[in-house]
Amino acid sequence: MIKKLAKTLLLGLTTMTAVSAANPEGYDVKTIETPAGVRFHVTGLDVDKDGSVYCATRYGDVWVLKADKWTHFAEGLHEPCGLSVDKDGSVVVTQKPEMTRLVDVNKDGIADEYIKLTSEFEFHNNYHEFNYGGFTDSEGNYVGALNLAHGDEKALKLSTMVSSGGYRGWAYKVTPEGKFIPFASGLRSPAGIGPGPDGTIFYTDNQGDFVGTSFLNQIKKDAFYGHPVSLQDKGYTRDQIKKMTDADFKKLRTVPVAWIPHEEIANSPGNPEWDVTEGKFGPFKDQFFIGDQTRSNVFRVSLQKIGDTYQGCVFDFMIGFQSGAMRLKFDKDGSLWVGETGRGWTARGPKQFGLQKVTWNGTMPFEIQDVKITKEGFKVTFTKEIDEATAQDFKLEHWWYEYRRNYGSPKDNITPVKPQSVSLSADKKVLLIKSDLLEKKVYGFNFSNVKSTDGKSLGNAKAYYTLVNKLK
Repeated sequence: MIKKLAKTLLLGLTTMTAVSAANPEGYDVKTIETPAGVRFHVTGLDVDKDGSVYCATRYGDVWVLKADKWTHFAEGLHEPCGLSVDKDGSVVVTQKPEMTRLVDVNKDGIADEYIKLTSEFEFHNNYHEFNYGGFTDSEGNYVGALNLAHGDEKALKLSTMVSSGGYRGWAYKVTPEGKFIPFASGLRSPAGIGPGPDGTIFYTDNQGDFVGTSFLNQIKKDAFYGHPVSLQDKGYTRDQIKKMTDADFKKLRTVPVAWIPHEEIANSPGNPEWDVTEGKFGPFKDQFFIGDQTRSNVFRVSLQKIGDTYQGCVFDFMIGFQSGAMRLKFDKDGSLWVGETGRGWTARGPKQFGLQKVTWNGTMPFEIQDVKITKEGFKVTFTKEIDEATAQDFKLEHWWYEYRRNYGSPKDNITPVKPQSVSLSADKKVLLIKSDLLEKKVYGFNFSNVKSTDGKSLGNAKAYYTLVNKLK
């Protein structure tokens, strides 16, 4: 345990509104003034039940925004990339060498004790060995995910990313009693991890070797998600792994829930944040919102459960954030906080770091609300009535992404799809598209020519549905 000696620093809060014309109607963006002179690269973010906002920065600090004042809560951490406020008010952070609990013993707003929860995984002092986290699961376990290394000559190398072992490329849990439990392997750069519906756990991975394009996937116990160097901690020797082919690894891999098209939607996605605001954030209840560090945008993913497996549809949502949108969190009022950083990987946003908040003012945007498959094709739901004259004026195609050790994959075998029929519902909000369906395909929709009954164009006109399993 380490006693913190730093003084509290209190700063005022001001906001300004910045709304991009390309964003959906009804959503306002406020830029929060962060502490002056502080490189406020937000890599961990949570909001407690009272509405206080907790931010971990990549430079090792934790700050708290409460009653329009910033307090310097903790310092000296090693590049934390996840933060969660526990039920007792303590703060759990995932820093590179360990998962740590921060406790304000004397209730003065500053952490007094830094208590190690686990360091049973190995940290080899590689710059790319990030440790992500930020939530507690339904059983009270603290959840984290370990990034692979890069450029370590002593590590197991098959392509770009490497591992010296010690559960690099694994998801793990730490029980309330302090037991370390690695439970899934094959992760590459799992920059975002978070809870989904019904106690599920989801994560995003970044495009690269063995990852054709970035994706969202559900993490299940003992599953393997594609990057082979982590198999050395699953009973495989290094020699065995080196002799295996990409086809061998592919047989073991769990296919993503949703592929995220590179450049079109995201390059470096962060944590998935499930919308449980009950409509306070607009018409997208029970969908994931995810930020992207490179494109400085936020996008959505809706889920569909087929049997015991999820698959999903991806939609862009908002662009033009001031820096890379890596960490998202809803507060009790239904606003979405966006923690930002442009450090390490260039962000399209003009600033190096920052914090912004998105609120919905009640105006209904014209958007593709959801896409689901049926036994005969697709059901596409819009937020507003669409003009019947434009209802069939859309494009549809499908493709897949190759699994390989090369860095990324282009869209493989792009094929136009001609629907057999298209019908519009009586309320003019639902398109039923009859079409042949193929498994292991991404279906890309472009509704740019579809108009609402009052002549408006969609805020975001494209949708990408990852069809893993058809309805039986």
